[in-house]
Amino acid sequence: MPQYWILKTEPSEFAFGDLQRAGRTRWDGVTNALALKHLRSMRPGDRVLVYHTGDEKRLVGMATVVGEPYPDPSAGDERVVVVDLEAGDELPETVTLAAIKADPAFKDLGLVRLSRLSVVPVPGAEWKLLLRMAGVG
Repeated sequence: MPQYWILKTEPSEFAFGDLQRAGRTRWDGVTNALALKHLRSMRPGDRVLVYHTGDEKRLVGMATVVGEPYPDPSAGDERVVVVDLEAGDELPETVTLAAIKADPAFKDLGLVRLSRLSVVPVPGAEWKLLLRMAGVG
């Protein structure tokens, strides 16, 4: 059974469109201890919503984890891990952080509670609600 995640990125550095053009990429640059713990928990087949930070603050697209976590070859520290992602579809409708915060169903979601965390687990019920808000399914 797949797990569900939100991965945050600054669109001026690496936007969802960049992931779509690449088709597949290594998700790196994560240094926060809790975010790295979450990356280590990812498994092939896990589903991801990509979130643009900065001025956008919105969920924009989907991706899938396609390999086990492994040490970041550019970090020089085996505790720093990365995962490989395969691009999915752009969301039919983006979901803003404001819309997420306005819904009490998300009060415990890491995206709301731990705003600086770049890798956020999403429970199944909240995942389904986010997809519905995005016009998926």
